[in-house]
Amino acid sequence: MDLPRKEVAAPAKARTASRVRPSGDAARLGLMVVPVVFFAVFFAYPVVAIVRRGLLVGGAWQFGRIGDVLREPDIRHVLWFTVWQALASTALTLLIALPGAYVFARLDFPGKQVLRAIVTVPFVLPTVVVGTAFLALVGRGGLLDELWGVRLDTTVWAILVAHVFFNYAVVVRTVGGLWAQLDPRQEEAARMLGASRFAAWRRVTLPALGPAVAAAGLMVFLFTFTSFGVVQILGGPGYSTLEVEIFRQTAQIFDLSTAAVLTIVQFVAVGLILGVHAWSVRRRESTLRLVDAAHTARKPRGAGQWALLAGVLATVAVLILLPLGVLVQRSLDAPGGYGFAYYRALTDSDGGTFLVPPINAIRNSLEYALAATGIALLIGGLAAAALTRRAGRLVRGFDALLMLPLGVSAVTVGFGFLITLDKPPLDLRASWILVPLAQALVGVPFVVRTMLPVLRAVDGRLREAAAVLGASPLRAWREVDLPMVRRALLVAAGFAFAVSLGEFGATVFIARPDNPTLPVAVARLLGRAGDLNYGQAMALSTVLMIVCAVSLLLLERMRPARATTGEF
Repeated sequence: MDLPRKEVAAPAKARTASRVRPSGDAARLGLMVVPVVFFAVFFAYPVVAIVRRGLLVGGAWQFGRIGDVLREPDIRHVLWFTVWQALASTALTLLIALPGAYVFARLDFPGKQVLRAIVTVPFVLPTVVVGTAFLALVGRGGLLDELWGVRLDTTVWAILVAHVFFNYAVVVRTVGGLWAQLDPRQEEAARMLGASRFAAWRRVTLPALGPAVAAAGLMVFLFTFTSFGVVQILGGPGYSTLEVEIFRQTAQIFDLSTAAVLTIVQFVAVGLILGVHAWSVRRRESTLRLVDAAHTARKPRGAGQWALLAGVLATVAVLILLPLGVLVQRSLDAPGGYGFAYYRALTDSDGGTFLVPPINAIRNSLEYALAATGIALLIGGLAAAALTRRAGRLVRGFDALLMLPLGVSAVTVGFGFLITLDKPPLDLRASWILVPLAQALVGVPFVVRTMLPVLRAVDGRLREAAAVLGASPLRAWREVDLPMVRRALLVAAGFAFAVSLGEFGATVFIARPDNPTLPVAVARLLGRAGDLNYGQAMALSTVLMIVCAVSLLLLERMRPARATTGEF
């Protein structure tokens, strides 16, 4: 009696699967259409246009120009410094941030949620603000210069420490998020078998953390390899990364052929980095046994853990709070004594740096960031839904495409906007939407990386059951996925808003003089001599820092109780 029932049930199940899965796959492919078109028009097209204009001369491709540029001594120095400082910044960041990852993963202490938000604030700050903060700390007339005569404004150490400040949260959140979900009983079992604490950690925990450490290191390397604002402000003319040199060749020397060659070099390097990063993420996802993160954190026990917690708190105080505190102090240190004179000066317009009062940049940035967040949520949400099922080279290639804006020259994208989006039906050079579109390119990867783990955690059988009951893919998403991912959607919106607010590389080309954004306004004020301009730059940077800090505190309150792994 059992066999006939099995014979009947199996075909029925197969028929159900045939109805659900193909339609689900087709719907998933359909979800890719809008993101692919968006990236093709607003990312690939401008970048390709810049490269084409630089290398296509008189109807003939000048590929020999690539070798000529790469043989120039100045360019070779730029390439060497770009790679060297990225490797040094990555090693220094891992060395300083890994103890913090352990503290956030394994220890439970008062104020942990606030501290997590504090260490994440630098990551979403504009690079211009980070550079400004360290300029106020170590530059001419900075705090160290005033107290001890120490000035580091044009040295490599200032750049390296600023990069650690900027990327500390990448390691803490990526490695710490995974560390919190590793089963501690495996390490405890090794200790019961006679291994020392260090030997158990080295043989059990470290191999499991290896892919996460590699992924975090690769992301830090990517961000420092393409560093622009920090090097532009702190490095001076003797220190240029590829991104800074592309800006110089494009905006100052107007040598598009050299800029095109450097763009190609950076694009290839970023592609290789993202390829290795994707491999490390897949390896991590397929080999780990995870538990609920809420059950792995314990109150500090023993002198060692208390000392480690104190060391991390001291690191955060010196590395993060001190530069931000000096930024606030400089914004209040007016010629007539401490006060809000520089903030009041933001309401005045001298007709020189801006066509409008600098305070207008605050309203402009908020409006642009809100529009960019909406675009990023739409594109990133569709992309994350399309990537829910891990399968095929097409899906993996699509995932890599979404990450490219984080590494490809934002300067190239911004300048490409100007020379490509100037004809119907996409004549957008005079439109306000141009800035949010550029900002959304940077926000989309954060939306995808935030939404994707949560969407993949949703039981696919719930979607299949909804489809069997006649629900369309849209209704199934609305009734099944949305209630489960609503909090992650809010977190993604917060990250997209913060990074859009601070986008600088592309915006510096396309923001109009009568509608500057906060990062552009800060950079222009720093580019002019005078205490008033410097003080206004510090005041605007402080405002931007406070907005980002408030956003991060709100995000931490919305953060799901169970941490996701593998994604920032």
